[in-house]
Amino acid sequence: MLRIYTLLLYIATAATTLCAQERTVQNRPYTDLRPFHLGIVVGTHMQDLEFDNVGLQTLTLDDGTQMQSLVTTDQHNWDMGFNVGVLGELRLNEFFAFRFAPQLYFGTRNIAFNNYNRLSESGAPYREQQSLKTVYVGADLNIIYAARRFNNHRPYLMAGIAPMMNLSSKSGDYIQLKKSDVFLEVGMGCDFYLPFFKLRPELKFMYGLSNCLDTSRLPTLNDGLSLPYAASVNKARSKMIVLSFYFE
Repeated sequence: MLRIYTLLLYIATAATTLCAQERTVQNRPYTDLRPFHLGIVVGTHMQDLEFDNVGLQTLTLDDGTQMQSLVTTDQHNWDMGFNVGVLGELRLNEFFAFRFAPQLYFGTRNIAFNNYNRLSESGAPYREQQSLKTVYVGADLNIIYAARRFNNHRPYLMAGIAPMMNLSSKSGDYIQLKKSDVFLEVGMGCDFYLPFFKLRPELKFMYGLSNCLDTSRLPTLNDGLSLPYAASVNKARSKMIVLSFYFE
């Protein structure tokens, strides 16, 4: 019980100290009153693919023979990438704004295939790797809700959608992605008003709303080498965690 009272006293003291902060000279005091402004954005992100594995399946090869195949597919780690773009922001009222931010997202996903048809002496499945490079052109459409400015910072929440177009694919890849996808995105950030510009660090989570796996070429694959890997999954959803820095 004493620990609880100590914690409550600490929270009350911190809240009182925060409320008692003296106001300082504001940098760029009228920047948020502009009806529209432009900026640039740079950042880094982590990409992941969420697969639905088919499991054990029967495949028909080009010579008419059938084979049993069991291959599991996964992206074990979140892989790093980077993004750059521009933005335009429209002020709606004191608290809300609409942001349009075209961006390029560059990244590589490392995908692992475990082939249980080929086992080692220890009984471990044979592992195949694929590096799936992606270059997305996106158009982020966001609604921003910001708190009142205090001194030279202003926290906010954001949500929106981001239609994407995938510009990269290789015909030899086992896993290929569709040319288009749509992401739902939510996040938070804070405006920092510096003497010559406004800096906005933002952290957001993006989740693909559609199945981004391209299975249109499967009917053309009839060999026993690539077909078990290409047919091992029937659905995939893309995810990203993005840390961006906006300069306005």
